Amino acid sequence: MQQRARATRESILAGAAAVFEKQGYETASLARVAEAASVTKGALYFHFRSKEELARAVIAAQHALGVERSAAILAEGRPALETMILMSRGFGQDTLNEPMVRAGIRLTFEASAFGQDVAGPYQHWVEGLEALTRAAREEGWLHAGVDSGSFAHVLVASVTGVQMVSNVLTGRRDLMERIEEMWAALLPGILAKEHLHEGPRLVRLIRETPDE
Repeated sequence: MQQRARATRESILAGAAAVFEKQGYETASLARVAEAASVTKGALYFHFRSKEELARAVIAAQHALGVERSAAILAEGRPALETMILMSRGFGQDTLNEPMVRAGIRLTFEASAFGQDVAGPYQHWVEGLEALTRAAREEGWLHAGVDSGSFAHVLVASVTGVQMVSNVLTGRRDLMERIEEMWAALLPGILAKEHLHEGPRLVRLIRETPDE
């Protein structure tokens, strides 16, 4: 029964992601989510008491996917700067391939509609990148003037803004290219002098497939 309940909950979350991504929070209905998830309204209400609770769960699931992706990249043991670049690549790929991620992004921007505090995932993202920026500086890849906290905030804002503008202009068809351009613009301002020649190679990491 527990396994069936977990499967039903996952189906509801997948259905909710599909509906929230297309319709947004205001126009989405629990009836439409139940239909998309192929479950009864009773089953949906057993797991989620309201649309607000379901939206929170989708945002949490999006964040969990990001944490899982980041952990896998960290486990590769690459230099910290390469890790940050690969994390941004992973974010772009997940945004293109995972409805849960796209739904979570849309809900985050619409969070005021259902009173959701979405600062937690962003704060976690900033803190993780701040630690990596500090490590990259200690490894000698960044010049001493790079402030880890400031750069982490700039990077989060840049990745978030790049995907939003890409969505508006091309439906995200050019997202990976725009992320590549973002790093091409950022790296000359942060790389240590002895690593400036590495900029083009680092930018090309965005083009790699995950198993390269």
